[in-house]
Amino acid sequence: MTTTDRADATILELPSLEDACEGITDGLDRDALVTVFGRCTVDYDGRASSQLEAGDRHVMCKPDGTTLVHGFEGQQPINWQPPGCDVSVSCDHDAPALVLESVRSTPEERLSVRFVRVVQVAALSGTDDSDLTLSGTEADLRERLLETPELLEPGFRPLATERETRAGAIDIYGEDDAGRTVVVELKRRRVGPDAVGQLRRYVDALERDLHADASVRGILVAPSVTDRAERLLADHGLEFVSLEPTTE
Repeated sequence: MTTTDRADATILELPSLEDACEGITDGLDRDALVTVFGRCTVDYDGRASSQLEAGDRHVMCKPDGTTLVHGFEGQQPINWQPPGCDVSVSCDHDAPALVLESVRSTPEERLSVRFVRVVQVAALSGTDDSDLTLSGTEADLRERLLETPELLEPGFRPLATERETRAGAIDIYGEDDAGRTVVVELKRRRVGPDAVGQLRRYVDALERDLHADASVRGILVAPSVTDRAERLLADHGLEFVSLEPTTE
């Protein structure tokens, strides 16, 4: 076993199950961020039940009681427990195995991870008192257009936001200088065909809701679009305006 031990980090490489159990216990006791990588099975029992057969997985236990089990693919954990759970670890000498459990009382839930081999244990101490500050959101983009409608085109007049249709809520509903209805769909990042399809559904729904001779324009507003999205816009008679959420 290789051990790295500092004031803010304890890392065990290829520990025995007993040493791994001791390292995890120490990390949990001092409210550290504890991670374990190794060969394990995962069992959950609560609102439903699930089992994962043996596999190499990464388990993270946060000081607030959150537990996350990650595999080798995808951004979402394959199983997890929320903040407020009680996390414990023990060694099953009969199996043998290291058993890490997360228990929630309301509702009753239990996540049990049994490691038959541990590759690494890390207990990391630190602080993070910062709050996430969001900028460049779709709300910012909407405010830009509402404050300065001519950014869309000269003569555009916003009439409503989040107007409901059978296809969903339109970001901005308005009129152009010729009195034609305009549906504006906002996206904060570069977009592809899905955004074009969404805009088309809004236009189609609004055309059904309005009188038969109503002319409805659809305008997609985003920093940029893919080549395929640009072709689809042209095919469906829709328009695109390049605009960033903020002026910075």
